[in-house]
Amino acid sequence: MNKKLLAPAALLAAVGLALSGCASSDAGGDTAGGLQIDVPDVPMMEKLGDMENEVNILAWSGFVEPAWADQFTADTGCKVNRKVFATSDEAVQLMRTGEYDLVSASGDASLRLIVDGNVQPLNTELIPNFGDDIVEGMKGQLYDTLNGNVYGIPIGRGANILEYNSEVVTEAPTSWDVVWEADSPYAGKIAAYDSPIYIADAAIYLMEHEPDLGITNPYALDEDQLAAATELLKQQNKMVSEYWSPATNVTSFTGGNSVVGTSWEVLRKATQDEKFKSVLPEEGSTGWSDAWMLAAEAKNPNCGYAWMDYTSAPDVNGQIAMNFGMAPANAAFCETSDEAKEHCDYYNATDEDYYSNVWFWTTPIDQCLDGRKDVQCTNYQDWTSAWATVKG
Repeated sequence: MNKKLLAPAALLAAVGLALSGCASSDAGGDTAGGLQIDVPDVPMMEKLGDMENEVNILAWSGFVEPAWADQFTADTGCKVNRKVFATSDEAVQLMRTGEYDLVSASGDASLRLIVDGNVQPLNTELIPNFGDDIVEGMKGQLYDTLNGNVYGIPIGRGANILEYNSEVVTEAPTSWDVVWEADSPYAGKIAAYDSPIYIADAAIYLMEHEPDLGITNPYALDEDQLAAATELLKQQNKMVSEYWSPATNVTSFTGGNSVVGTSWEVLRKATQDEKFKSVLPEEGSTGWSDAWMLAAEAKNPNCGYAWMDYTSAPDVNGQIAMNFGMAPANAAFCETSDEAKEHCDYYNATDEDYYSNVWFWTTPIDQCLDGRKDVQCTNYQDWTSAWATVKG
């Protein structure tokens, strides 16, 4: 299976959901490996009704702005009420309050919302802009499509790349070895992402450099494999200058605290200095993808559907992608102007070969997503505990 299809799963074990079948990691496929998950029977809207007066949206910063929200209100009469969240965990908790109609869910939140019955399947016939121009790599993915039902309308995606200061790292790196190996010449100046999901980055490196461990999916680690990844992270910990969040990554590099490390394309771009460069290393990388999801008991579902359609149009989806800094979901945007083409080229928007080397964040579960049935894999709670030993 193409790696990009193994998108974020939820903490299914924690809610006692039954799984049958496993996602495969073999390259070249176009399905999610037949993974079946029992989910609550939430009804799907069959037709649209009258627009309500408002829509309440939970969103990442930069996804809902007056530049396009005001026009939506003028077109539909739906006033847009926005609340910005800082993490996927926060988004999940807020959606569970029932106070919001829509959420821009990343893959490490979306499946949790589906399996807990917090969001409803979507009738894509009521969303005309969810059509042929949506890039294929963002359709039908495990993180927002289950059992034949679509739960998420794609917004954008991105890879977690290797950023470096070319004035210090004078030989352009092609491997993650510069951040993982104990003899790295950049020890003490290495930036790392501050989250238990970063364990998957270590696992990707081990997949290539310690094949005897048998890791074929960085989100499907048995106890021994998790232990190996944890030891690699502890080794790296001695060399890390900063564990970053989106708010601190740019200053870590521009301030000289870090000269190499994991980053996002938009954060590398935000440094606004040509000496900072980036690469998707030969081992591949982790990544993220976002989608609009509608609350199971949305108070304003008609305005919610209208918003999902409106923001899936090439121009609006492009505005969101450019504002946030990611590859847009609607490929037609890339042909609207020279600026749009430049943006799409920078973020590899329509390059599925590029994204075939990206493992989108997948919250680990007890059942092995790599297809193994003879062992139990570690879950996110195990990863959280392991991460605590790394950070000390």
